[in-house]
Parts: sequence; C-alpha cells; structure tokens
Amino acid sequence: MTSNAAVKRAQRAKTNDTVFGRVLHALAGKKLLTHALLIGFGLVMLYPLLWMVSSSFKPQEIIFREPGLIPSDVTTENYTNGWDALQYPFSHYFMNSAIITAGSIVGNLVACSLAAYAFARLEFPLKRFWFALMLGSIMLPLHVTLVPQYILFSEMDWINTFYPLIVPKFLATDAFFIFLMVQFIRTLPRELDEAAVIDGAGHWRIFSRIIMPLCTPALATTAIFTFIWTWNDFLSQLIFLTSPDKLTVPVALRNFLDSSGDSSWGPMFAISVLSLGPIFGFFLAGQRYLVRGIATTGMR
Repeated sequence: MTSNAAVKRAQRAKTNDTVFGRVLHALAGKKLLTHALLIGFGLVMLYPLLWMVSSSFKPQEIIFREPGLIPSDVTTENYTNGWDALQYPFSHYFMNSAIITAGSIVGNLVACSLAAYAFARLEFPLKRFWFALMLGSIMLPLHVTLVPQYILFSEMDWINTFYPLIVPKFLATDAFFIFLMVQFIRTLPRELDEAAVIDGAGHWRIFSRIIMPLCTPALATTAIFTFIWTWNDFLSQLIFLTSPDKLTVPVALRNFLDSSGDSSWGPMFAISVLSLGPIFGFFLAGQRYLVRGIATTGMR
C-alpha cells in the first residue's frame, strides 16, 4: 500500500514537472517573440536615421540612386562643405542655438519651480481657479498665441533678438513643466516643511534647502525636455529671427533646400547628423533622472 502511494506521488510530481516545464517553455517562447517584434519595430523606426547617417557619407550624385545603408563610395566632403556652406560657419549657428537653449533651460527651471512650489505648498485666493487656468493654457496651440506675441514683441522692438525666445521662459509660460513639478512636490511629505518651520525656516529657505534638492528628477526632466524642444524649435525661431547672423541650427538647415530643386542634400544630411549630437548627449547624460522624474510624477 505504501509502495503504491509512493508511486502515485512520484507520477504526480513528474506530471507537475512536465506541466511546469511546458508553461515555462511557452512563456519563454512568448517572451522571445515579444522581444523579436520590439526589435523589428525598433529597426523600422531607426531606419530613417540610419539612412540619413549613411547618406551623409555618400557623394551627392548617388544619395538617391543607392537607397541602401551601405554606400558604394564613402566621402567626408559633405561635412567639410556643409560646415562652411552658408554665410557663417555652422559653429556660429550652433552657438546661437546653445545661447537660446541655455537661457530657456535656466528660465524654466527657475520660474516653473517657483510657480509649482506656490501651487503645491502655499494657500492664496482663487488657487484652484488659477491652477485650472494654468492647465487650460496647455491646450492652446502655439499658432494661436504666435501672432499676439509677435505684435507685443514688435512693439517692444525685440524682433530679431533672442529676447522673445528666452524672456518668456522666466515668466513660467510652460504650464506643462509647472504641472509636472506640482505633481512631484505633492509626493514629498509635508512633515519636512513642518519640521523646517519649527526650526524657524521661511518659505524661501524651505524651497531652496528642502524642496529643490528633493526635486532633482523633476528638474532634470524639465531640463531635458526644454533642451530637446528648444533645440529643435523651428517655427518660433523662424518668426522672431530674421537676420543671417541670428539664425539657429534648425533655421540654418532650411537654407540648404532650394525651391527650384537644386538642393544640397549631402551637406544638409551631414550637418543634420551633427545637430543631433547635442540632443543625444544631453538625453543620455540625464536619462537616469528622466526615468525617475516621469515614474514618480502623478503618484498622488
């Protein structure tokens, strides 16, 4: 009797092991298929970028004649010719973009963090109304506000200067970043503020010594998105900057295209590849904080 029970237990264990092995095998196969699909979609999305990089090393006459990624003839003339193709060397346009982007980052970090602290921690009349109004401004497209802004800045004699692209950032005009920081600050325990008040700290000291050091992920997220959006901004810079010496990288790249069809595709692809370098570098440098900032926003 004991022997039969032991045999049955061994058979059940063997059956369970078999079923468990089949489940693991099925899960492994499903996981492998999922990764294969993700890699396939990733390659499809990366193909235009890879083609642009490959075309930047091709002679002008074979760029569209050979659509493959591996060029039959390799040259670096597109980079040397493209760098000095316009009225100024492209280092001049890179510097203009860097000045505007750096000013925008500083403005958003300072102004949006102050506004976010006020909405998250302070009490003032019509707080909910102003917060709803701020969120409503996110739904306004750029094209709606562009004409009034142009008229305003024209009256202030700011057209063809960097002021229209930098000064508004110091007035907390990017509601998305205010909302992002408000949600992040709300996740911080208020006991920290209360302990600081007991020690005699005021709002400014609480903001600078407690809240801001803990908001590093949200600040990094704001800086990264501001950098990418400002560096790639074409319409605003095209509208407010008119003279060649004030042009930025996106607007200067447009000068490689000719409406008559005689466009410098090779140099344009080469400089486009170079213009992507700062974006990738800035993103990779702050990727760790970016993931933390997005993951912890909106937890409450």
